Amino acid sequence: MKFAFSTLGVPGMPVSEVVTLASATGFQGVELRAHPEEPVHPGIGVAERASVVDDFKRAGIEILAVAGYARVADADADEEELRQELDGLLWLARDLGAPYIRVFPGGGDQERADADATAARRLGAAAELASDFGVRILLETHDSHRTGTDAARVLGPVGHPRVGAVWDVMHTWLGGEDPVTSHAVLAPHLGYVQVKDIASADDTTPLALGAGVLPLGECLALLDDDIWVCWEYEKRWYPAADELPGLLEAGRGYLEGLTARNR
Repeated sequence: MKFAFSTLGVPGMPVSEVVTLASATGFQGVELRAHPEEPVHPGIGVAERASVVDDFKRAGIEILAVAGYARVADADADEEELRQELDGLLWLARDLGAPYIRVFPGGGDQERADADATAARRLGAAAELASDFGVRILLETHDSHRTGTDAARVLGPVGHPRVGAVWDVMHTWLGGEDPVTSHAVLAPHLGYVQVKDIASADDTTPLALGAGVLPLGECLALLDDDIWVCWEYEKRWYPAADELPGLLEAGRGYLEGLTARNR
């Protein structure tokens, strides 16, 4: 397996420092949070994109994904604005050499069948540009579609190789879905896996890996050897949480230990 961390855990950190941190702590890749408050997002120009690519290339660190915030099942979204948002993420991923973009469901409280159909239609339409760029659009198990079964209801009808899934293990667990079921339904679509740890379903403050209740060992045991595993430490949403840089090396070691134990 290859291991990455998300810049959600180091909000606002300059790209050069992110790359140095990844190298120093033994991570092979980084998931870039593509929000306007971060250094890398669809609004940056050609020169800035080239600089990001150079920083990562010099260090031998891979850009795993551009983690966007498009909500493909949102009934209230303006169709043209959403299309432009998806296109912008795809162009950014292409320019950075990232294999994936991340999107959310965002179906809210609308009828399940309606949310599924809306998300499938929009993802199918975006798949054409994704194919041209060699990028995959990954729907994260999150919010209205937090389990693997939920996500698979959308991805099955899309049926396109450039549309797949990010398995966020916290959300499938919070949705009451066991890891075997999550993996079984997501495996045909799986791009990469997001791991994290929390104290309980009622306290989702990020913890060091292995310090909480999520079944990380069980999840990793189900994965193929060549899969990417990304630590998404949600420091951005929990300012009082411990700082991620001091946790990274031990976290990477913990993931490697789980992987070795399960092989």
